[in-house]
Order: sequence, then C-alpha cells, then structure tokens
Amino acid sequence: MIITRTPFRISFFGGGTDYPTWYEKHGGATLSTTIDKYCYITVRHLPPFFEVKNRIVWSKIELVDSHDEIEHPSVRETLKHLGIDKGVEVHHAGDLPARSGLGSSSSFTVGLLHALHVLLSKPITKMGLAKDAIHIEQNLIKECVGSQDQMAAAFGGLNKFTFSKSGELSAEPVALSDERSQELQKHLMLVFTGMARTASEVAQEQVKTTHEKEGELKAMQAMVDRAIDILKSEEDVKEFGRLLHETWMIKRGLTGKITNSKVDSIYDKARGAGAIGGKLLGAGNGGFMLLFVPPEKQAAVRAMLKDLVIVPFRFEDGGSQMIYHQNGSAL
Repeated sequence: MIITRTPFRISFFGGGTDYPTWYEKHGGATLSTTIDKYCYITVRHLPPFFEVKNRIVWSKIELVDSHDEIEHPSVRETLKHLGIDKGVEVHHAGDLPARSGLGSSSSFTVGLLHALHVLLSKPITKMGLAKDAIHIEQNLIKECVGSQDQMAAAFGGLNKFTFSKSGELSAEPVALSDERSQELQKHLMLVFTGMARTASEVAQEQVKTTHEKEGELKAMQAMVDRAIDILKSEEDVKEFGRLLHETWMIKRGLTGKITNSKVDSIYDKARGAGAIGGKLLGAGNGGFMLLFVPPEKQAAVRAMLKDLVIVPFRFEDGGSQMIYHQNGSAL
C-alpha cells in the first residue's frame, strides 16, 4: 500500500496566462504557493480474490473490471496512460472541499500519478509529474484547465512558474527570509464563500474571450514580477495586498462568470472592515476567497463574515510526497 500527500495551492498573480491558448502566443507566468491542506491518495494492487478488478473510492464507490468503465476521469485516464493492467484499489481523501479554487483536481491527478509510479517502481521527477498531469487533464480528459496547478502540486512552495511560447515550463522558487514569509502569512485570510463550482466550465468562457482581453492579461502577467519585487525588497508588505486588489479588479472583468452578487458582497464587506485586497482563487464564481488583511483588522473582518468559514493555514514547501509505503514505514 502507498499513500501520497499532495498540497493544494493559492494562486496570487498571473492566473489566466497559464492556459496554452494564451502562453503559446504570448508566453505566461504565475506566482503561487502551496499550503498545509492536502489531497491524500491511497493505492494498492487489488488482491485477486475480489470479484472485480478495480475498486475506486471517492465521493462514489466504483467496482469495475475495465478501465473504460471508471467514471472518475482522472483515475480512468491515468490508469490508461500508465498502461496498468493489474487490478488496483484507489482511495481519495481531502482536507478541503473539491471545486473550490485551490487546484484540488490537479492535486488529485499529481498525487495519483505519484502513487502509481511508486507502485510500479518507476521513479519520476517533479517536472515529470507536472507535465504528465497537464497532459492527462488537458489532452486526455480534455478539460479547459491551465498549467499552473499541476506545477504547484508537484513542486510545492512559493514559486514563479513560467510558460514559454514553445510550450516549455519552468519553476523558479521565490526565496524569502523566514521573517518576510511570516509577515506575508500573517496578513492572509482564506474564506470559503460556500459555493462550489466546476473550474473547467467557468474557464471555458474566459478562454473564448482571450483574444479580446490581451491588455488585461498582459497587465496581470506583469504583476507577477512586481509582486516578487515587493516581497524580496523592504517595501511595506501592504503593497502586496494593494496589488491583489488590482488584479482582482482586472480579473473580475474578464467575463461575466468570474464573479456574482454574493462574491461581490463578501469582498465589499471585507474591504469595509479593513481588508486591503484579495481575490477569488481559481477560475472564479465561487470557492475560496483570499483576503489580505492587516493583523489588527482581522477580528473586524471575521465579525463581518461571521456566517462564513475562515480556514487557518500555513505555507508548505514539500509538494507531492509519499508518506507511507507497504512495508509500513513512513517516508
């Protein structure tokens, strides 16, 4: 038995420029970090005395023989991609709800790939995990998703990810002092709007209008380097929060499906109580909202948003890891 633990991510800047339809013409870049909230995947070969060949446990329990019978798209296509003929059992558990803007579907795919590579005794690099997950999601499942979530899940940590016109991907860790990292974390609040959505459906509308929003996307991409400059300098960290507000103002105008009246109300209430900036995470229209709030204002924001769940978190830098192996040892 193998268990992998793969982190969820918070995307700060550059979202939207990580779609192939954009970066293959203009190049792209994002700034994101992973957090201590995880997707856990347990995998083992299913013993032959079971009546079915494969057992897949997620929000459903699937008992099937053929890979083509598997409903879960990532499990189905990943098993086929790796050419696994022997029966398997796959279990999924997550710290936070799916379809909430934290890259959970890509964390699932990366974690599953990682576990299956260990099961097959086939070592794979972090970049290999990311590229395989991108291929599975974009080309095999044919979801309308970008390429940053898979990179974040595989690599972990605070990174600038760059997407070249040629399709090459690169990861550049953003090294901060412990003091600066703690300062940034103390200003961040993660709020669940209470609304789940399917990112691919929301993103389809954005991708359709990409050619009409060139100026906006280039402005959002430029904020990646500006944000890194703020974090690595002695500038007031509040400038990072103001930049988040700027990117949200641009992002919410990309399509009519990015935001809605409830989301706008949450953001306006938070700003009125002292938040400097923030944004919806992921494609938009629900899920988690990231707020940048000075520590002395956070009690007021909590009171204003008392009907919503605020999730405490810390940054993490491990990426997808194997945490348990069949010999019973934690790794």
